[in-house]
Amino acid sequence: MPKLTIEDLKKIKENYQATATLREGGFRAKVTIHMGTCGIASGARKVMSALIDEITRQNITDVTIVTSGCAGLCSREPMATVELAEKSPVKYVNLDGEKIKKILLEHIIDGKIVEEYALGIGNEATY
Repeated sequence: MPKLTIEDLKKIKENYQATATLREGGFRAKVTIHMGTCGIASGARKVMSALIDEITRQNITDVTIVTSGCAGLCSREPMATVELAEKSPVKYVNLDGEKIKKILLEHIIDGKIVEEYALGIGNEATY
């Protein structure tokens, strides 16, 4: 597994700071990249990098990216959860750089769920 670079740490710090702003209502969308060991081994870092690069390229400022641990579906990694303001979250599975860019364009920007990559819509319950 590659070591984290200073640039990786800066991105993580920026994402953390952006999460606090989302809670205060400053963002219209949040993307959680699931970065448990299974996700990382399956390519979650590449998915996150592709998303960050595309958001930067398009100068999108109202979308935040955060990371989480394992979502419990190791065989479906890499995974991401997209949350738009006042919409149910959507969990996407078996991702790569091109798929996450399509999700950014179609779901996050245009508001249309990319059903071919979606596992489910809504929150999980543990009761």
